[in-house]
Amino acid sequence: MAEKNQQNGGQQQDINQLLKVRRDKLKDLQDAGKDPFVITKYDQTHHSTDVKAEYTAHEEQLLAGRQEPNVEGLDDAQKKEVLNNDYNERRAIMDASPIPVSIAGRMMFKRVMGKASFCNIQDLKGNIQVYVARDAIGEESYADFKKSDIGDIFGIKGFAFRTKTGEISIHAEEMTMLTKSLQILPEKFHGLTDTDMRYRQRYVDLIMNQESKEVFIKRSQIIKEIRNFLDGRDFMEVETPMLVSNAGGAAARPFDTHYNALNEDVKLRISLELYLKRLIVGGLERVYEIGRVFRNEGVDTRHNPEFTLMELYQAYTDYEGMMELTESMFRYLAEKVCGTTKISYNGIEIDLGKPFARLTMNEAIKKYAGIGFDEVADDAAAKKLADEHHIEYEDRHTKGDIVNLFFEEYCEKELIQPTFIMDHPIEISPLTKKKPSDPSKVERFELFINTWEMCNAYSELNDPIDQRERFAAQDAAFEAGDEEANHTDEDFLNALEIGMPPTGGIGYGIDRLVMLLTDSQAIRDVLLFPTMRSTT
Repeated sequence: MAEKNQQNGGQQQDINQLLKVRRDKLKDLQDAGKDPFVITKYDQTHHSTDVKAEYTAHEEQLLAGRQEPNVEGLDDAQKKEVLNNDYNERRAIMDASPIPVSIAGRMMFKRVMGKASFCNIQDLKGNIQVYVARDAIGEESYADFKKSDIGDIFGIKGFAFRTKTGEISIHAEEMTMLTKSLQILPEKFHGLTDTDMRYRQRYVDLIMNQESKEVFIKRSQIIKEIRNFLDGRDFMEVETPMLVSNAGGAAARPFDTHYNALNEDVKLRISLELYLKRLIVGGLERVYEIGRVFRNEGVDTRHNPEFTLMELYQAYTDYEGMMELTESMFRYLAEKVCGTTKISYNGIEIDLGKPFARLTMNEAIKKYAGIGFDEVADDAAAKKLADEHHIEYEDRHTKGDIVNLFFEEYCEKELIQPTFIMDHPIEISPLTKKKPSDPSKVERFELFINTWEMCNAYSELNDPIDQRERFAAQDAAFEAGDEEANHTDEDFLNALEIGMPPTGGIGYGIDRLVMLLTDSQAIRDVLLFPTMRSTT
């Protein structure tokens, strides 16, 4: 142990010395009047991939029709001479019509070779090699470049060219250090592999792991395409309060806080539902919101206490309309973001192009557990079945609660391909319209893909008398110990009494959707800054 501590102490001493060297280099630059931190902007004309694409197109145009050199039958020396001559001729043609570029990014690699060196610059879109020659940028700038460190941020002006090895690169004519990095990046070959550190220092993760950067770029694209899809259906994006007196609309325990100015206890919202429905009452027929919600619950691979939810409401439709919208939107997103409706998650192909399967909750339980709850008479009979199948429940639970417990135990794990699970028990759906043909059930569905619940939708309850009775049942459940129960919301009931048209509504977990479309294994992989236990 003592030997290990001594070794760790030696490593820390080495790191501290390297950090000191970086600060000394910064001071030297500042003393020489070259402080990078006084620079306020740099004009980029290209990103790395733009340079490569533009050069390739330019090259194809200028060298169109040019034949590849014939080296058949030549010895190695002759081949080398022919290929060198061909390269020089091609290079002369391209250099006569150069593509001037100005890029900016972080230096991730450097190889110094006397009067000429190479480095690799990483920017938003990728990376590109830069050829740095003393005679091109000047002796003083070249000396400064040689003293620079991995992680420093440069602005580079020059022109694009192709090296003899075929790599499109930039021939630097001017180099400007824009930021001096005072910390040491992880070693490039191994990257940032410590999972906890990746989440805590996402900024380093984005630098070192291109896969992480691509996930978050794709996340942004997914949200953009959701908006495009809904805009195409005449939905209006709105914003509603995050601090609320009554955190209703979902079964979850809220976070409590206090509003000093009003001297009132308030909660962070757990849902977007009740305010959006108020807007339907007000005549905004199609509304949606993408926003953060907060649920005081545990953290696992699919749950984070702070997450992104999208809810939308459409007047004059029902849960059938929401099924059509959902299926169309998932298919649209897969095509736009992944380029195909057949996506892969954890090695399993999921087909979003086929019509999504539909099962009632009771049909699913019958299929996967062999139990027909339509024939179960009452709460006592349901609890007897639960005892026989070792399903744990609470005394307050009713038949509807038991049905849901059986579904969770036997069915969810079977639902890999897209499946709408419909017609839930009324006891677990306090904001949903009853089915006219069976008042013990409601017009509700959940979409399951890859065993996950992807969304939850209703034919929204718009009967204020029925809604008051449901709220009363929720209040009673809370008093009986259900901390996730809803509470009566008098203003919402007043809105319903004003009159809400028949409405279909739905909520989507955006983070889980991003996980699916990016093949990410944990919700933390798609949250830029996930919830973490404090280290202090």
